[in-house]
Amino acid sequence: MFGKKVKKREYDREKQRPVLRCSICTGEQVAGFKDIHTGHFEEVMFIKNTQDLDTFMKTYDLDTVSKEY
Repeated sequence: MFGKKVKKREYDREKQRPVLRCSICTGEQVAGFKDIHTGHFEEVMFIKNTQDLDTFMKTYDLDTVSKEY
């Protein structure tokens, strides 16, 4: 009822794409953006559960996030 408001943020949609980087060994997940041209990954937040993933997606107004192992 009185949940936190999610502050919308922007990213460069022409140069970056949203990625969920996952570890095969530990199951650790980090959400961020990967530069399309250089392949550089910019970490934004650590994902501990589905609520964290939902927060990330709402913050950046995303429908889907691709996984990268």
